[in-house]
Amino acid sequence: MSGLRGAPMRIVIATDAWSPQVNGVVRTLQSVRDELEAAGHTVLVIAPDRFRSWPCPTYPEIRLAFPRSATVGETIAAFAPDAIHLATEGPLCLAVRRWCLAQGLPFTTAYHTQFPDYVAKRTGVNAELVWKYIRWFHAPARAILASTPSVAATLGAHGLDQVRPWGRGVDLSLFGAVKADPVIRAMRERGPVQLYVGRIAIEKNVAAFLESRVPGTKVVIGDGPARADLERRFPAAIFLGVKTGADLAAAYAAADVLVFPSRTDTFGLVMIEALACGTPVAAYPVAGPVDVLTPEVGAMDADLDVAIERALTRRRIACRVYALRFTWAESARQFAEALVPARRLAMAA
Repeated sequence: MSGLRGAPMRIVIATDAWSPQVNGVVRTLQSVRDELEAAGHTVLVIAPDRFRSWPCPTYPEIRLAFPRSATVGETIAAFAPDAIHLATEGPLCLAVRRWCLAQGLPFTTAYHTQFPDYVAKRTGVNAELVWKYIRWFHAPARAILASTPSVAATLGAHGLDQVRPWGRGVDLSLFGAVKADPVIRAMRERGPVQLYVGRIAIEKNVAAFLESRVPGTKVVIGDGPARADLERRFPAAIFLGVKTGADLAAAYAAADVLVFPSRTDTFGLVMIEALACGTPVAAYPVAGPVDVLTPEVGAMDADLDVAIERALTRRRIACRVYALRFTWAESARQFAEALVPARRLAMAA
């Protein structure tokens, strides 16, 4: 379809992940929506907040909605979109998917998270069984939007080759423009401040960060089902809860290194947020970090201690300069260009 600055479009984005959730998927969708609207497009977000919802088992902060296909179809038909995008693989997007297929309407999807690995870690279910569902869900999509070449290769290896690139951005007017948090900065007296930002859940591998032996202070920002257990197991670590906006930017700026221990993320938005604040990144050499980091701004190693020690030697100015290439305007342009046209719908489904 036309790009970000092309003819105005009416775009439906269906998602099971939305505020008040705080995660990379939600930040991505909100940022891209804002860029699309600023460019003159009209965006309708169909999220769980429109319906009765229930807490997700083992993850109660995530609300799941199970609307009927006819119900979401009425909303979409009344909006008369030019394009329809399904951002997640949950029950709400399943309802939209069923309705689109019944109406013969094309749509795009996105692969935001390594869902099979997440489910395997949280439930013990074989990841290949989950991949069967992923293949089934995405197979009818005209395009699957993926954040990195590694993710595209993973999808291709599972028979999903209709992949289009959709990178991520960072708010450069916020991250890198806020002074360092003085309280976190003062922790440097005990050695380098090592920071984790994100959900505190088993699939994020936060324990690997907290088990690292590099001297200094370990700070954890975020919340999640594993927090209480990790606070008990690692009493020397400092858990600050959820931070957003200027408070989060100040925390990044105060840290000496961001440690990204996840082995299952598809991108890792927190990495470019930290880099924009001049903070280098330490990670495992896995999908996400291998596509985002360079030797000048971070370090990757199978031994996380080695990665942390090497990352601490990187120059902060190099990190900031590198992050300037990641903008939400470019992310929104890629998103808009990957959309496929849906025929104009009548007011009644």
